[in-house]
Amino acid sequence: MNRQRDIAIIGAGPAGLAAALFLSRAGFTPTIYERFDEPKPVGSGLILQPTGLAALDALDLLPAMLARGSRIERLYGTDAGSKRVVLDVGYGGYGNGRFGLGVHRAALFDVLHGAVKAAGIPVVTGAEITMLRNSGDKIELLGADGRAVTAAGLAIDASGARSVLKPKASRGNEVKPLAFGALWASLKWHDDGFLANALQQRYERASVMIGVLPIGSIKPGAEPLAAFFWSVRLGDTERLFADGLQAWKDRVAGYWPECQPYLDQIADFDQLALARYGHHTLRPPVAERLAAIGDAAHSTSPQLGQGANMALLDAAALAAALAAHDDTGTALAAYARARRRHVALFQLLSYALTPFYQSDSRLIPYLRDTLVATVAKVPPMPALLAAMVSGALLNPFAGAGLNEPDWRSLPPASAS
Repeated sequence: MNRQRDIAIIGAGPAGLAAALFLSRAGFTPTIYERFDEPKPVGSGLILQPTGLAALDALDLLPAMLARGSRIERLYGTDAGSKRVVLDVGYGGYGNGRFGLGVHRAALFDVLHGAVKAAGIPVVTGAEITMLRNSGDKIELLGADGRAVTAAGLAIDASGARSVLKPKASRGNEVKPLAFGALWASLKWHDDGFLANALQQRYERASVMIGVLPIGSIKPGAEPLAAFFWSVRLGDTERLFADGLQAWKDRVAGYWPECQPYLDQIADFDQLALARYGHHTLRPPVAERLAAIGDAAHSTSPQLGQGANMALLDAAALAAALAAHDDTGTALAAYARARRRHVALFQLLSYALTPFYQSDSRLIPYLRDTLVATVAKVPPMPALLAAMVSGALLNPFAGAGLNEPDWRSLPPASAS
C-alpha cells in the first residue's frame, strides 16, 4: 500500500483533533468527520499528564493550555473515618520538574478545535459513519443508509470506546463494562480546606470515593472551576436518584464536611453527569487502511487518569509513523509497535488498580491503606509512583516522536 496523503478521521474529540493537527503538520491532508451537528466536548475535568502536555507542546499549544489549567503537583487521599493519609503521590518524586495540569474538557477541546480551524482543516459535521469498506487503493466511509460519504487513502477511528468501526481482525473488540462509574460536576472553585495544586480524594473502603480536582477555567482569566466527583456502583444509581438529592448531599457531607460549599452549588441531579467506564484493548489497533486511536483503541477505568493523554500519544505516534514510512501498511505496523508496550502496561495497571478504589472488597482497601501506603514512602517507590502517575513508564515520548519539555522553564499555569 503506497502512502496516500488524504486521510479521513472519524470523531472530533481530543484524539481526532490532535491527529488532524499532527498529520497536517507532517504534510498530509486530513478531514474530520463528526456525527454531531456541531463538535462539542463531553464530560467535566481531567488531568493532562506530562505525556499529554508533551504532545500539546509539540503542537505549540502548551502555552494556551497553561493559561486555562491548574497545575497539579500531588494526588492526595485520606480515609473518611480516621482521616489517615492513604495516598500521597507527588510528581516531584521523579526529580525533573514534571507536573500535571487540571483542565476542563471544554478547555482542551477549545484549544484543539481552535487550532484545527486556524489550520484550515475541514470538519464535516452531521456525518455518522457506521461502516468502512476497502475499495481498491481507498477505504470508503459509509453512512447509516449504506451510502459512501467519502473515500480516502487511510481512515482513522477516533470515535471512542463504543466505536462500531473497530478492526474486525483485532482481538479485544468488545468493551467489558465496569461495575462502578462516577457522577461528575463542574463547579466554582472553593479553596477553604482544599489544596489548589492537588487532586484530593476521600475514601470509605473502596465503595465510596469522593474527589475534588482544580481545573482552572474554560477561557483564560475566567472564573476558576473544580471538578467534583462521586464514585457510584452503576446498579445503585436508580436508588440514589429515588432517595433524592438532599439524602445524597447529606451522605457526601457526612464523609467530607468541607465539601458543603460544593454541594450547595448543586440544585438538581441534572447538574451531575454519569460517567460509565469499560475496559478493552485492540490487538492490534490497525487493519488494512485503518488505524484506531484513543478510546477506540483502548479504554479502561480512570484510576490513573491516562485516557486523554494516551489519545494524544496515539495521535502523535501515528503521524510520526506515517511520516517515516512511504508504505501505509508498514507505517501502520510501526504505529502499532510504537504504542504496544506502553498501552499494555497502563491498561494492566489501570485495570489492576480499580479494585483498590472502586469495589465492594474489604481486604483490598485495607491493604491499600496499610501495606501499600507504607511501601509507597520507601525509595525508590516515590520516583516509580511519580513516573506511573505521569504516564512516563517505558518512555512513551520517543515512540511517539516527542521530546519532553523543559518543565522548569515553563510559565506557571493559571491557578498556580
